Amino acid sequence: MNVEERITKQVSVFLENKSGRLRDVCRTVGDAGVNIRALCVADTSDFGILRLILDDPDRALQALLGQGFSVGETNVLAVQIPDKPGGLAGVLAALPSEDLNVEYMYAFFTRLEGKAVVVFRVGDDQISEVAQALESAGIVIMRAEEVYAI
Repeated sequence: MNVEERITKQVSVFLENKSGRLRDVCRTVGDAGVNIRALCVADTSDFGILRLILDDPDRALQALLGQGFSVGETNVLAVQIPDKPGGLAGVLAALPSEDLNVEYMYAFFTRLEGKAVVVFRVGDDQISEVAQALESAGIVIMRAEEVYAI
């Protein structure tokens, strides 16, 4: 298994909590010809973090930087989960439990052949270990190219 092929780039955008900022990000990404595959918004009363999986993360990153947005790039894993009750619990049970922290996760807008797709963020120092544990348990981690093409 080549872990590097299984790492998906996520673009994170810091958003001030004011009217129109989410729209501005979406317009900038769309004007750059980039399609959003999945997203997650985490917010407080003062700001939010918009996490995006895109079909061309590099182009989106450059477009957002060009419009003055505060952006970053994070490595995540896109994991296929059985689309049935308890499916996510079964995948989480395959993770090594000692000193592992799933920082956050969110789902894609689509389903693949009876499976849901969930984005997992773990520390960069743990991503290889997590990927190996999941694949050893027969859980599919999608290749980045597959994720961008969903």
